[in-house]
Amino acid sequence: MPRVPDLRSASSASSASSASSASSASSAASAWAARLPRYRNDPVVMWTIRATTAAVLAFAVATWLSSEPAPLTAPLTALLVVQVTLYATLTTGIRRVVSVVAGVLIAVGFSAVVGLSWWSLGLIILAALTIGQFIHVGEFVNEVAISAMLVLGVTQLASQAWERVLETLIGAGVGLLFNIVLAPPVWVDPAAESIVGLARRTRNLLLSIGEELDTPLPVHQAANRLHEARRLDQAVADVDAALRQAEESLRLNPRISEGLLARLVLRTGLDTLEICVVVVRVLARSLTDLAKQREEAEPLFPAETAQALQELLADIGAALVSYAVLVTTPLSDSAEQAENRLASELSAAWDLRQPVAEMLLHSVQQHPHAWQLHGSLLAEIDRMLDEMDLEHRSQRLMQELDRAAAARHERSARFATLKRLARMEWLPGRAG
Repeated sequence: MPRVPDLRSASSASSASSASSASSASSAASAWAARLPRYRNDPVVMWTIRATTAAVLAFAVATWLSSEPAPLTAPLTALLVVQVTLYATLTTGIRRVVSVVAGVLIAVGFSAVVGLSWWSLGLIILAALTIGQFIHVGEFVNEVAISAMLVLGVTQLASQAWERVLETLIGAGVGLLFNIVLAPPVWVDPAAESIVGLARRTRNLLLSIGEELDTPLPVHQAANRLHEARRLDQAVADVDAALRQAEESLRLNPRISEGLLARLVLRTGLDTLEICVVVVRVLARSLTDLAKQREEAEPLFPAETAQALQELLADIGAALVSYAVLVTTPLSDSAEQAENRLASELSAAWDLRQPVAEMLLHSVQQHPHAWQLHGSLLAEIDRMLDEMDLEHRSQRLMQELDRAAAARHERSARFATLKRLARMEWLPGRAG
């Protein structure tokens, strides 16, 4: 007798499968929603979306205004003009338009004298590249020659030259308006995160160095720490690039009222961390040289000295992170807490510094040939503590503010002089 399928079991299995699919879909949606804020803070993702949208809008406007059947110069210009910051968009748009107009003018001038041949092509490229250097269009120097070549190939159709200028103006205008109406994000948070990340990476290196002070340290292991300290230079360069992008996002941004102060706080903070990174590299170099002078079974320092140095390096590393948090904290309450924590950690480090100096002096008496390296360690520790001193930070920030105010006053005075000259020139009776 054939077996009758159990419909209730099949229905239960189907319901379970549906519930599992719904749960998987819900989990995927939740994961996507969790990743969305991270994508919004990613400059590459935001630039990709904004540049694509601006290019499509520029093509639509150019199709409506231009007589060309496929005005691709407009979306190309918008694609090149739209940057992750409004300041970069403005400067890029100006350079792009100037380079295209210069190339068109060069081609029109050549077309009135010579035709298109191998020698005229070479001559126009040489002239375009030379003029492009003089008009300071930056990375768009090649665009001068490209525009001149494209227009020179259609010299019988003079309207083609001005159509290219029109499309370039449309693309640059759409890209600029797009970033003005929909202002790009302010990239201060990613720069702040990178600054704090650099401080934490430096602290981890200091902790690793401190853990090896009371053991026989092979030279190759000390050299590895030195190479790790050298790799921090690339990290500093990456943070500097992120900070430059953040500084550009604060310029000409209508949503920011105190952009200058924010830029200077972050910049001076990175300068201090960069100095500390250099000092850590020198410290690793000194320990490597010290490892070369020790015997294989001999530790770098006695147990008590190594323990004190380890604690001191840990306090310096914690102070580095607190300093990075302080310079990247915008709110006054949180900044006050970070400042108090930094002051406490610096005070603890200074309290340990004197016993460490005495212990190093005692070590020098046992190893007189290494007195320069012991003194170098103490000098490097003092330099990092001095750089993070709160009074030193305030003085440096005030100096930068005074320098920025003086530069702004100088620009204002220059513009005022030009205005007075223009007003005198247009006064009645001054023409003679």
